[in-house]
This record gives sequence, structure tokens and C-alpha cells, in this order.
Amino acid sequence: MDLLAQIPLIGPTLAVVAPFILVLAIVVFVHEFGHYIVGRWCGIGADVFSVGFGKELYGWTDRRGTRWRIAALPLGGYVKFSGDADASSASADPQALARMTDAERARSFHHAALGRRALTVLAGPVANFILSIVIFALMALGQGRPLDAPVIGAISDDANPEFAQALRPGDRISAVDGAPVADFAALQAALQASDGAPVAVTLAGESGARTVEVIFRAPARVDGVSAGGAAEAAGVKPGDVIVAIDGAPISGFAELQRRTAASAGAPMTLSIRRGDALLALSLTPQVTQTTDPATGAAMSRPMLGIQKQSSEILPVVEPVGPLSALGFGVERTWMVVALSLSGIAEVVTGAQDAKDVLGGPIRIAEISGEAAASGVATFVGLIAVLSASIGLINLFPVPVLDGGHLMFYAIEAVRGRPLRERWQEIGNGIGLALVLSLMIFATFNDLARL
Repeated sequence: MDLLAQIPLIGPTLAVVAPFILVLAIVVFVHEFGHYIVGRWCGIGADVFSVGFGKELYGWTDRRGTRWRIAALPLGGYVKFSGDADASSASADPQALARMTDAERARSFHHAALGRRALTVLAGPVANFILSIVIFALMALGQGRPLDAPVIGAISDDANPEFAQALRPGDRISAVDGAPVADFAALQAALQASDGAPVAVTLAGESGARTVEVIFRAPARVDGVSAGGAAEAAGVKPGDVIVAIDGAPISGFAELQRRTAASAGAPMTLSIRRGDALLALSLTPQVTQTTDPATGAAMSRPMLGIQKQSSEILPVVEPVGPLSALGFGVERTWMVVALSLSGIAEVVTGAQDAKDVLGGPIRIAEISGEAAASGVATFVGLIAVLSASIGLINLFPVPVLDGGHLMFYAIEAVRGRPLRERWQEIGNGIGLALVLSLMIFATFNDLARL
């Protein structure tokens, strides 16, 4: 990868595209395998199981007659069940059904009982949720379960001395500048918002509450490097600590952000501490068009492509057994679902602009590359998050999505017979138009951010 990175465009492209394809392949395979395996358990045959669309690159046919294939366009996948007119299972193929024997016709999707069809369709999103739960559970087994309580579990070695001397692991914080903190995330947010200014931290203890003044400055440590960004091109590595810009020392990450914003995209030289060595790396920030969150106005923002995590203080982590880890997996998966629904609700109500929330394939590729650069744990965590999100989206009652099929089946259950084929075709056409419009909007949104 280091050799490829020296070739213009090839290194950055591979650093983004390869993780994106891997993430998508895993999430899509699990989703479609959920459809396939439950369909098989329900006695429904499958003609094709495809990861990707378009020309087949590699494939084989199993003893049940299912063609397993890897296709050229890795932007999804499908299972084509016996008797389907197409991969969406929206309608039957009369000619294919006419050529079948009675036994073969009994194994076709559209001749299966309503409950079996519904279970087969529901299995795809459920498989995504299961993948998310399992990944989060395995992470908890390997790393422990972080507690939500606002208790300091550890302080990083590069936290500023004033902060490290004022607080200790085990301290329980009840308020910052008089504002109560309900959990660890609220504690982190309150400290970050202080931006190096002194804040009063209230400690809760058995002998009563006491208040100490602390100064919190997040160090300019590089926790990740965005693929294709200015920092990656200059040779900045995760773990580097930026100590000066153009020879002038900086106090922490907040000052790094301010100095970058004030650069207007002009070249700068970063003094970096990497282990015991001090390096000087020159780079030019990439000017990105974005939106001012306060006013909504368009603005230009110089970006270095450096990722920072809130890791100067860490929560208390407790070891867990398999059952507790499974419970943690369920909690985290539900949290992803709840946050996704909350974001959608804010877009619908106008609390947030859709372009600030929705991301398309390009944005997912960028995030995949960034996660891969940050380490295996971050990358695997991203797979869990995307899997839960895709499971949720597929349950929306929009024709052509799994939720749309389930909506039609619910109508069929109430009426005692399916909707007329013409009405289903109209619904699927509207649903396809909605999905394609959303994809086009998200892609243009991604391009506007580049």
C-alpha cells in the first residue's frame, strides 16, 4: 500500500474503494443470505444468489440448482427465487412457471403460503440486525463493556498536565460548570466545549460533593487519517502528535482547527512528534465547500484530513460474559436504530437539512476508508453500524424495499387475496422512483462535499 500510495490517485483510490467494497460485500451477503436461508427452510427454491450486479466474474452452481455468483458492480446484491420475474421478487414469471412441473411450482416463491413469503422477506433485515448484534457482542467480549456512568476510567498519557493532575481515574463527575452530566458522553461533550478555558468540575463522593477547577485541552494527536486527504498525501500517520504550525507551537487540537481554518488553504508546515523523532511535513489544506451550521450559508472550509477521537478520558470498562455481551450487542444495535430514526425525524420536521444528514455511496466509501485507516476495531464497528442502518432502511414501507413487500403481504392478509397486479406494478414503480431519486440526491450531495 505504501508503494501504491506513491503513484498519484492509485494509492488514495485503493485506500477508499477496497474497504468500501469489503464493507458492502459483507453487509449485502449477510442480508441476502438471510433471505436465502429462511426461504430454503420454508421450502422455497432459489435460482441465483448474487453479490453485486452485472456481468458475472466468478460463479458456481450448487447441488440444489442455485447459481452463486460474484458480479462486476459491487453495489448491492440479490436472491432470485424460483418463479420470480426479476431479482426484486415483485412479480412472478408466467412463462417460467408454465415450464415447471407441479413439484417445482410448489417450490416457487409466488406459490408459497403468505406466512412463508413474509418470513423470507423479513429475514434479510433481521439478518442485518443479527450481524450488528454479534459484532458489538464480540467487541464487548474482547474489549469489555464501557459503562455509561460519568466516571473516569482512565486518562490518556498525552492529556494536558493541568487536567491529569486535577482528576484521577475513579472520579465520578456530577456537573461541569454547574450543569449536571447524566452520562459519560455528556461529560466528554462538556469538557470538549470548554476549549481550554477553566471549568468547575463537581466530584461526587461518599463524603459529599466537592468542586475543582480544571483546564481541558485535547492534544493535537492524530487518531486517524482520511483517505485521499492532505494529511495522508503529506505522510501524516495515526499516532502522530502535531506540536507546531509554521514553527509556532500550538496548545492542542482546538488551536490546530483554528489555525487551519485561518489558513484559507495556504501551504503550511506541521512539526510532528512521532515516537522520539521530530518531523517537519509540508502540506496544503484541501478547501471544501460546506454549510455554516449556524446560518445555513455556504462557506469554504480548509481541511487537513485528520481524525480526532474523544479518547483523553476513557469510561470505566468492565469485563463481561457471553450473556452480558449479547445484551450489550442488542443495546448498541438499538442505539444505532434509534439515532437513525431520530435523524430521519429531524429531516422530516425541518430541524436538520437533508443534505447534512444523507450520504450516498461516495460518503460511505470515504467513511469506510477512514475507518480502515483507524484500525480493525473501528472498521469492524463501522460494519456493525452500517448493517443495522441497512436493516432499518429495508423495513421502511416503500415498494421495492423489503418493507414494501411486507406492506403488500399485510394488505393481502386483511383482504384474503393479493392486490391486483396492476396496483402492485404502480406501487413498485413509485417506490423505485423514490429510491432512485434519493440515491441521486445523496450522490449529488456527496459530490458537492468533495
